[in-house]
Amino acid sequence: MADKIDMTPELTLDPSGGAAAQAPAAPEAPTLTLENSLTPADVAAAQAARDAQAVQLDESQLSEAERKMVDDFAQKIDITDSTVVLQYGAAAQKNIASFSENALNNVRTKDLGEVGEALSSLVVELKTFGQEEKSGIFGFFQKRKNEALALKASYDKAEVNVDKIAAILENHQVTLMKDIAMLDQMYDLNTKYYKELTMYILAGKKALNKARSETLEELRKKAAETGSQEDAQKYNDYANLCNRFEKKLHDLELTRMISIQMGPQTRLIQNNDTLMLEKIQSSLVNTIPLWKSQMVLALGLEHSRQATAAQSAVTNMTNQLLQKNAEMLKMGTIETAKEAERSVVDIETLQHTNQQLISTLDEVMQIQKDGAQKRKEAELELGRIEGELKQKLLELRG
Repeated sequence: MADKIDMTPELTLDPSGGAAAQAPAAPEAPTLTLENSLTPADVAAAQAARDAQAVQLDESQLSEAERKMVDDFAQKIDITDSTVVLQYGAAAQKNIASFSENALNNVRTKDLGEVGEALSSLVVELKTFGQEEKSGIFGFFQKRKNEALALKASYDKAEVNVDKIAAILENHQVTLMKDIAMLDQMYDLNTKYYKELTMYILAGKKALNKARSETLEELRKKAAETGSQEDAQKYNDYANLCNRFEKKLHDLELTRMISIQMGPQTRLIQNNDTLMLEKIQSSLVNTIPLWKSQMVLALGLEHSRQATAAQSAVTNMTNQLLQKNAEMLKMGTIETAKEAERSVVDIETLQHTNQQLISTLDEVMQIQKDGAQKRKEAELELGRIEGELKQKLLELRG
């Protein structure tokens, strides 16, 4: 689709673009202008480019079987039946409305918030591991006691908390996987409803064209030949029925556009769930096992240190422990800091989602505006048609 012409009013503070020059001591006031720098030819060319890119609703989107179904269905449409006109395509519209409601209900705002809290709790638990026991461990050093017991106790406490968080994350993981599968089904259903609406519209347009080119034209000729007020009224009534049915088809086209938009919106929701699922998966298979393996390694190193403590001086043993703990603290701190700094959802993803939603809203607003304009133009044209008909009737009666 061609880029839209920017019709935003221009705000300028450039004195050369404002009113007449004033005294040097007083700066010119800002000038507000609604003029667009594009010429009418540029606007017309841009509009022509947009029209060339417009999607045409025709039977090329249908299979042979679907085309036959449309042809057969068009033969059954009776626009003189008010019930048919009122209920035409209503089932497909209802399906789209139900689909939209289900899509909104499946935005797991609350669940995703709980996932974020669980991940944050996991980061805090791993980052603060052993902080409360540091003074106790140093006290053991000073008292020449076995600090491995305190380290093991700290590990056991943290492990229990981490396991609880992991269980919560696993439950959310299952929920998200179900939601993603459900959204796939919803996407397929929306595609089906979109095709149904397309076929309703095509069949309706065929029936409407036939009604106007055959029945309406016959009524017009008869009214012109007989000059009867009754025949003229029949012609007018049938023309009104055609217009009502055309308005119904227009409503179906609006619903079809909603269905078109629901496709990418469903994928956006699904993409958010997938991103969170990947985050949970990374925590379960990478972060937690890595932390546990590092703490087991720390415990193993401590046991080895105890085995050689009898052959080393207290000072050398203390220095070695300080060096090892410093290395482990650095490793653990770096890994924890890296994980803590990672965002739950990338900012680029949020920007893309926001841009897509804004673009969607802009397109819907433009479509609604265009529809309103077309209806206004149709009303004017109907007024002219009615005037011409009255004039013609007067001529016939004269």
